[in-house]
Amino acid sequence: MRARSTLLLLLPGLAFLLVGFLLPAVAMLFAPPGVTFAQVLERMGAMLTDPYDLGIIWRTVRIGLVVTAICVVLGFPIASLLARSQSRWAGVLLALAIFPLLLSNVVRTFGWLVVLGSNGVIGQILTGLGIVEEAPQLLYTELAIVLGLVQLFLPLAVITCYSAVAQVDPGLDEAARGLGASRTRSFWTILVPLSLPGIVVAATLVFAGSVTAYTTPYLLGGSSQRMLSTQLFSYASVTVDWAAASATAIVMTVLVFLVSGISALVGRKGAIS
Repeated sequence: MRARSTLLLLLPGLAFLLVGFLLPAVAMLFAPPGVTFAQVLERMGAMLTDPYDLGIIWRTVRIGLVVTAICVVLGFPIASLLARSQSRWAGVLLALAIFPLLLSNVVRTFGWLVVLGSNGVIGQILTGLGIVEEAPQLLYTELAIVLGLVQLFLPLAVITCYSAVAQVDPGLDEAARGLGASRTRSFWTILVPLSLPGIVVAATLVFAGSVTAYTTPYLLGGSSQRMLSTQLFSYASVTVDWAAASATAIVMTVLVFLVSGISALVGRKGAIS
């Protein structure tokens, strides 16, 4: 009886998800307007053999992995410090850490335009100190995209890891230190393994967001550093090549699901061990 009631409560949401999201997404991926599925497959085969398209795919994966690694490496220690802090300011610091999530992506990305531009803050500092004679070109590079995406998704990694660390009993750390373990050893042998499922979730969310982000790669990477998201926009809005757009969308979806599957296996092994 309880299972039936739960199912009845879930039906409206599932129906809305199916009609409003899944059906349009499947139709767009596999049967865009005026294009057959065979044409999509043919375009995908051409994409997977074209050095230019393969370069865009590899750039997208590379940037996604780099951003994910940086966000996890920076986000988890911040989350552990905030979760274990006894200070009355811990809540305020946590709010400040995730505050960028409340700001528009466009606003945050335009801030990097001011910092990384040829007449920006970094260029003026380098030329003012005499380190370089001419300000370096930092915009429209992979470095600019990585910096923008790290700023975009680091708060997400922090809040996800914070939730995982908060569920680990602090008494385990105290017991380990009571038995002679240092803080560093306790961190690596107790906190990290027990928080691994949360770390995996954070990494998955950051990677999926980095691979599918559009505004930041478009503004900071320009046309010289295209990613799958910006290439998809170009196919759909500039060249109006729906077969290529659908093939690109399928590649992006496969990448996200592939990494999600690997992350789920890693998280499951971590939970079992």
